[in-house]
Amino acid sequence: MDYTTAPEAAIKWGISERRVQKLCEDNRIPVIERISHICLIPKDAERPADGR
Repeated sequence: MDYTTAPEAAIKWGISERRVQKLCEDNRIPVIERISHICLIPKDAERPADGR
């Protein structure tokens, strides 16, 4: 499976890198892998709905 990082996902989804990191912390992005403090997000993951 191919992964992307938070900065790459932020560009793809048109949101800030910090917002992607927060989505990772809140487990709102499905099937993520965490290596140390880095979230690896599947490349085919969809942007979660904005629940703010």
